[in-house]
Amino acid sequence: MLEAVMNRLKTQKGLSREWPAEPMLGGWYTEEEIEAVVKAIRSSMDPAVGFGFFCDEIVDFERQFADYIGCKYALSITSAGTGLDMAMRALDLQPGDEVIVPAINFRAAHYAVLGAGGKLVMCESDETLNADPADVEKKITPRTRAILVTHMNGLSAPICDYLEIAERHPHPKYGPPKVIGDAARALGGEYKGEKIGTKGWMTIFSLHTMKMMTTLGEGGMITTNDPELMARLRALRQWGIAQSDDLEIARGKKGTGNQGWGSNYKMTKIQAVVGMVQLRRLDEMIRPRIALAEKRTAILSQVPGLTVPVIPSDCKPVYYLYNLLVPEAWAGAKRDSFMKLLRTKYGVDTVVANPPVYQTDSFIRNNIGEQRCPRSEQIGARLVNIPLHPLMSEEDNEFICAAVIDCFNEIARS
Repeated sequence: MLEAVMNRLKTQKGLSREWPAEPMLGGWYTEEEIEAVVKAIRSSMDPAVGFGFFCDEIVDFERQFADYIGCKYALSITSAGTGLDMAMRALDLQPGDEVIVPAINFRAAHYAVLGAGGKLVMCESDETLNADPADVEKKITPRTRAILVTHMNGLSAPICDYLEIAERHPHPKYGPPKVIGDAARALGGEYKGEKIGTKGWMTIFSLHTMKMMTTLGEGGMITTNDPELMARLRALRQWGIAQSDDLEIARGKKGTGNQGWGSNYKMTKIQAVVGMVQLRRLDEMIRPRIALAEKRTAILSQVPGLTVPVIPSDCKPVYYLYNLLVPEAWAGAKRDSFMKLLRTKYGVDTVVANPPVYQTDSFIRNNIGEQRCPRSEQIGARLVNIPLHPLMSEEDNEFICAAVIDCFNEIARS
């Protein structure tokens, strides 16, 4: 197989197009999405109808999303970042309350904790790039209110492990810390035979343009099985109004009254109608991404010293990004040389997603004191993400693999 793949560098002049390491459109649209949007706009022209604010389309989208995940409730929101902020609001954090978050991450989770006045506690990740349960347990204290973990790059974190840890270390007032999942990059992935989003207190999904599906560039969804939490989240989304069926209150029926502080985090009707089409097509868009990644792993796993994605047996990832780890001795400068060579020699773009967030974000760094995660720093210095997209051809996928092998071997010889 390797010989045939390496021949790509001789028979194929280059990639058929430039593939960003993290493409700006994670899936793709069809005429069905366009027609759904146009139809929704036309139907909204009546002054008695308009574009919302709650309507059948939004409620239907939420129900369909909950059915897809296999949970009781789904709440549409403006973005996953909004959802993380809402999660912290729902905790009612008090001064000194701690939230454990992995250092290898995008900044959104950390910002949500700090923005709500919580104390951010960094934990290590392992080679899956997900939070290491052993370090989570090491970092937990009587002040821990939540364990906020990210399903990194499309691979489920071991939620059941964190739930067990939380049970062993209850908060003296609030009980076991809440386990919250940030699944911004993992929609459609599976854990222990179920879709990501069924376990824990809540799970937050992104419908941003880069993600597995998108509601016209921005959007998000929260899933949970907790009815009390869902009422609180609804209130946070809509000016403090907790209503089990927002469509009823939109039709003039009496709600449950104000439940406290809330804001305006609602999705639009147009986003919802396109979201329903994207949701129906989600598995169709995920399948080729997984197939390309699995073929890539079969090829690159034959390269001594190169670590392909580490996938636990109870997980089915969706490969939002494709992770490679170079040898420990390459961490830092030699890894950077490998990435530069891929770009200059073969036009293969790369990204590091993500190093420990305090290394790149001064706001977080200035708010965590002396906390550092040395193991995560080492992993981050070895990490390389190479392009992957469901519309990528088999030929381009093989060309990228061949380029990786050639550049890896060239750096190894240097």
